[in-house]
Amino acid sequence: MGGVSRYEIGQNAYIKLVLHALKHKTSAANGVLLGRLSGSDASPVVEVTDSVPLFHSQIGVLAPLEIALIMIEEHYGAQGLSIVGYFHANERFDDAELGNIAKNIGDHIYKNLPQAALLLLDNKKLEALSKQKEMAPVMQLFTKDASKSWKLVGSDGSSRLLLKEPSANIVLMDYISSGKWMDIIDFDDHLDDISKDWLNSELFK
Repeated sequence: MGGVSRYEIGQNAYIKLVLHALKHKTSAANGVLLGRLSGSDASPVVEVTDSVPLFHSQIGVLAPLEIALIMIEEHYGAQGLSIVGYFHANERFDDAELGNIAKNIGDHIYKNLPQAALLLLDNKKLEALSKQKEMAPVMQLFTKDASKSWKLVGSDGSSRLLLKEPSANIVLMDYISSGKWMDIIDFDDHLDDISKDWLNSELFK
């Protein structure tokens, strides 16, 4: 067994996921984390360098998910990146539970990468951003424990999920105030109209 993993999420990967959830406030939304494993066996680091917003209407449907994962793995595999985790935003603002759909998709990723993480949007932290200069991610971190169950990494270990750029939340607030979330494209949008770019290549330009 290796050491306990630390997760570092890059600014653009982080912002993309939060904006996707904000665009679809009245439904659940999800995405995958792309990156690589680094560090040592004793202190592994999962570096999240990009993310792909997946769905907001077909969240539990297997066929579109399989299509999306194949396309994502092909595209990012060529860059030496792989799927290292999963992001989920619940439909209800006050729902802080990790549901079965999130666990099932997380299980699928875990089979390929035992250090995989599940991130759940914390709406209360997101709402508090405008009131305080918070440098912590507005997400809860879940990892698998020895019993192979997804467990919330509590406040004592929350530093295991770090924003690579300390100013990421400030940039996020700027994007929220300017309505940038309207520009996010996910796989649902792409499957409806294949001219829509699921890579969101122009989002930060």
